[in-house]
Amino acid sequence: MRQELMSLPKTLAEDVARNLVMVAQLIDEDPEQAYAYSRIALRLASRVAAVREAAGFAAYATQKYAEALAEFRAARRMTGGVELWPVMADCERGLGRPERAMAMAGEPEVQKLDKAGQVEMRLVAAGARRDMGQIDAAIVTLQGPELASHAVQPWTARLRYAYADALLSAGREDEAREWFGKTVEADKDGMTDASDRLAQLDGVEFVDAMAEDDTETKDEAGAGSEAPAAVEVGTAEQLADVADEDTVESDDKADEKTAQDEKAEQGKKD
Repeated sequence: MRQELMSLPKTLAEDVARNLVMVAQLIDEDPEQAYAYSRIALRLASRVAAVREAAGFAAYATQKYAEALAEFRAARRMTGGVELWPVMADCERGLGRPERAMAMAGEPEVQKLDKAGQVEMRLVAAGARRDMGQIDAAIVTLQGPELASHAVQPWTARLRYAYADALLSAGREDEAREWFGKTVEADKDGMTDASDRLAQLDGVEFVDAMAEDDTETKDEAGAGSEAPAAVEVGTAEQLADVADEDTVESDDKADEKTAQDEKAEQGKKD
């Protein structure tokens, strides 16, 4: 990528590089924002293959499959490489064209891919089979020496997971449990939810501890708030009683004063 950017003026190359870095940093956590940065880079340097590729992946991450496919094709024309072939086929799946993805899986380009690329192509082909309702064919597509190998590669967990999921969809629960277990063994970075799927098959229910803590905290807060409320009510009643007593006492004094005034008036008359 650096070599490609060197063909640009220095200031422009730096601007493009900054945007591409943001795409790489945000594409997993905030794909929409990554897509926005990729569009800026694309406006600045649309003739750079790395920019077209980054724009393709950003569009792919936001499920803009037609746009992603166009960018990947442009990048491939510029470089002549085949590395993007599997993701291009998956874009065809995203566009609702699994037959085209299957056709791409049989093209000569697949033989030029490295091992990781070939496994990725197999995953895409199996997904296309499932899109067409051919679950048994999908299972067969995923089988091979890479699946049976005990060596763990960067793509091993995903391959085993896809196989386990396909088995489960076919109603082969026992085999699916076995392969979800093998996925867990290979998935040291937690890329899949194989452990959760395995637990579900074993009938284990997860309880959200954070939710329980929140509930308990609210209950405690509620219990704590009841006492002051009761005190406030009691105080109000006491104040009301005191007010009533003051009123009665004031009325009594007023009556007594009135009686005294009447006596005084009567004495004057006599």
